[in-house]
Order: sequence, then structure tokens, then C-alpha cells
Amino acid sequence: MKFVIVFVALFAVAFAAPADSDAQTLRFDSDVLPSSFNYAYETSNGIKEDAQGELHNEGSENEAIAVRGSYSFVADDGQTYTVTYVADENGFQPQGAHLPVAPEA
Repeated sequence: MKFVIVFVALFAVAFAAPADSDAQTLRFDSDVLPSSFNYAYETSNGIKEDAQGELHNEGSENEAIAVRGSYSFVADDGQTYTVTYVADENGFQPQGAHLPVAPEA
């Protein structure tokens, strides 16, 4: 049940961002199961997102959701920016050509 609650919360956050009121949904796919989910959508203003998640260590003290996904959008400068990410027990780990990279330790 925690998995579904967390998924719904993540989904709500994704759609809570300010949106272009004229944008149309071109594609929306979603599959939510008790221990995994995936979704993808695309809008007419260039926004795309997809994610896949699964519950790890179900029922244990170390129960956690691991998510892999990406999103892209067209910024005010006309550039399309894409972020790929993993979100798991190690935190949110985004990657993108426009994002800074920490120096090697």
C-alpha cells in the first residue's frame, strides 16, 4: 500500500508544476501494479516524461522504491533539455548535458 501512496504522490508532483494552458496531451500510458509501475506522457509543448519503478525488499525494514526515468522540456531559450535519473536508496541521481558534474574525489 505504501508503494501506491508514494507513486500517487510522485505523480501529483509531476503534474503540479505550472503548465502551458494551451498544451495538449499527445500521449499518456500508465501501468500501476502492486509492486511496480511505469508511465510515459508527451505534450504538444515539447514536454516528455517516462519512469519505471519497482519495490525492492518488500515487507522488510529496508523496503524501498527504485525508479529510473527521464524527462525533457523546451526552455525559454528554445533549447530542449533532457534529464535522466535514478532515484533509489542512494537518493536522486540526475544526469544531463546541462547539469554540473561534481569533481572526482
